[in-house]
Amino acid sequence: MESSKILLITGVSSGFGRALAQEAVAAGHKVVGTVRSVEAQREFESLSADSVFARVLDVTDFDAIDGVVEEIEASVGPVDVLVNNAGYGHEGVMEESPLAEMRRQFDVNVFGAVAMMKAVLPFMRARRRGHILNITSMGGYITMPGISYYCGSKFALEGISEALGKEVKAFGISVTAVAPGSFRTDWAGRSMQRTPRSIPDYDAIFDPIRKAREEKSGKQLGDPQKAARAMLAAIAADRPPAHLLLGSDALGLVRDKLSALEDEIRVWESVTVSTDG
Repeated sequence: MESSKILLITGVSSGFGRALAQEAVAAGHKVVGTVRSVEAQREFESLSADSVFARVLDVTDFDAIDGVVEEIEASVGPVDVLVNNAGYGHEGVMEESPLAEMRRQFDVNVFGAVAMMKAVLPFMRARRRGHILNITSMGGYITMPGISYYCGSKFALEGISEALGKEVKAFGISVTAVAPGSFRTDWAGRSMQRTPRSIPDYDAIFDPIRKAREEKSGKQLGDPQKAARAMLAAIAADRPPAHLLLGSDALGLVRDKLSALEDEIRVWESVTVSTDG
């Protein structure tokens, strides 16, 4: 077995966070998980007497994060791996969706993740080692109508992850953006925030997508336990990837996107280079 590590995982009550916590403990690691209630804390800590620790923390409580991480470092031990898993999906046509819902989406999916990274980095930098995994989405590469705020948040986290990885590489710290496709998590179910519909013009493009998503919820191709094992493989790697797609659907859709982008760049190449000089 590889050396035991301490993983700090945000949002361990369900989905990828819970699956990764379970697989990590089974592999001999210790897990500190963030939850949002005392009840969830008790439930999570019941998984293991000596390998699992929970802390009540909402990742949008930006003023509390540094103190929680400092306490974990002092009482549990050095955080070897931060996994920014806490997040949710927002579904809504952009014109119909209030800006307040976009702010909330970015607060959780982007600002919360960045605040967690900023809290662990001084410790990792001092030790000259560490690994940050940011759970993004294939929605950080591809887009579809009706999830513009969500895709925006995941595109942002992909870019931040990649740039941060270049900033901290010299300190022995790796950053991996993990982009899952469709998995059997609560993302399209109870975790999804949906803006009420109001403009009939969008019915034709949006309604079939919503219907397909609802019908597929719970029957997705991806297995969260297998995703967890893939993440543990990335954590154990000597040279972890900057980007890791999970799922054959993500692979196909992202490759299609990159191919279409290459085609469009080629079509407009003469206009692109006409601006030089």
